[in-house]
Amino acid sequence: MKQAFNRRGFLQAGAALAGSLLLSQAHGAASRRRLRIGMIGTGMRGQVLLRELLRRDDVEVAALCDIDPIMLGRALALADKLGKPRPRTFGDDRDPQAYQRMLDSRALDGVIIATPWEWHAPMAIAAMRAKVAVGCEVVAGISLQDHWDVLDTQLATGTPYMLLENVCYRRDVLAVLRMVRAGVFGELVHLQGGYQHDLRAVKFNSGDPAKPYGGGVEFGANGFSEARWRTEHSVRRNGELYPSHGIGPCAMYTNINRGNRFTRINSFATKARGLHEYIVKEGGADHPNAKARFSLGDVVTTTLATANGETILLQHDTSLPRPYSLGFRVQGTKGLWMDVNHGIHVEGQSKPHQWDEFQAWQDKYEHPLWRKYGAQAEGAGHGGMDFFVIHAFIEALKAEAPMPIDIYDAVTWSAITPLSEVSIAQGYQTLDFPDFTRGAWQGRKPIFGFDERY
Repeated sequence: MKQAFNRRGFLQAGAALAGSLLLSQAHGAASRRRLRIGMIGTGMRGQVLLRELLRRDDVEVAALCDIDPIMLGRALALADKLGKPRPRTFGDDRDPQAYQRMLDSRALDGVIIATPWEWHAPMAIAAMRAKVAVGCEVVAGISLQDHWDVLDTQLATGTPYMLLENVCYRRDVLAVLRMVRAGVFGELVHLQGGYQHDLRAVKFNSGDPAKPYGGGVEFGANGFSEARWRTEHSVRRNGELYPSHGIGPCAMYTNINRGNRFTRINSFATKARGLHEYIVKEGGADHPNAKARFSLGDVVTTTLATANGETILLQHDTSLPRPYSLGFRVQGTKGLWMDVNHGIHVEGQSKPHQWDEFQAWQDKYEHPLWRKYGAQAEGAGHGGMDFFVIHAFIEALKAEAPMPIDIYDAVTWSAITPLSEVSIAQGYQTLDFPDFTRGAWQGRKPIFGFDERY
């Protein structure tokens, strides 16, 4: 077994090196010219990212692909509004494989994938095989095998891949990263995060393209935008369906895949009531969708153990009324930070048993990225985070540098979903967490705060 493993690792390393050399040749002038970027998926999320691309002088948005003519038209209108040339379009014929024609054109340096989740893995694999660098919206794949396939394609081709997890660039999250690295909290012991966001008006609407959020209880073929595809995941799946917003920062803080790794996982799910009650309240008990049965528990709780002894708790809570919160908690031997109450307590500096307001600490530990680009990020989506995640992808690609959120991060964070589904289906069993690095985590170095450029 050991000999087989070493041979496989050698072959993969050789393939990755060869792929990197080929990519370097293909993109050798990338740092000296504007990048030609395409986008697959121009829906509500895609348009937010497209705006950030169109704002840049070092990017030419060369191609757009979407099989929804309404969304494609809105994307073109955005380019017109910002005074940029109209990109070439694919998907006008509603061919689901139109993205492949765009990739086959060999005219792109990179592509942003912002499509429904089930398309992320096949589209990313196709792009990497075409030597087109990938910036993929969160959720790297659906099944566990999807994640292995995306990983192995990246290693074999050497094509850059970045998961576009914007919360890693949130202002307070990056300040806390600096605090963790400075030892403010001592040795880390326990962390929490999650996706706690009332999405009922996202999962249901009237089907009217002018009103993509709320206004009705339609989904599937009768819905529009995310209600057309996202709600179906709540019908047939039960698990931690959207882990990266919570786990991304926690993984950064604990150096996952860089001297540490996840070792065990289990998940629990409550009963499913919220979505049904929303349909009845908004559409009436006689509405056909009131007969729909939802598999997704209203609150899903996942616990992860790490090789270095920390525990991480995630919660997915999108079907009940609640204010938005990602529920971060970073706790160590000297104190803790919690974002829900915007509070921090550091032993020896805070009054005993009392919280300090976090703002003064955030100002003190402001990350260089926010100091440098904060003004430029004003007006960008999600409080500026979308500027930073697009900026990171573009700058790394131009510099031919490693992606700050790389392929190992992408598949490790995203694979929490299929693993949580298995745990719940097996009666909340605790499972071994796969080592996607195949042992390389032990020698990889931590990221001591993202590079100041990106």
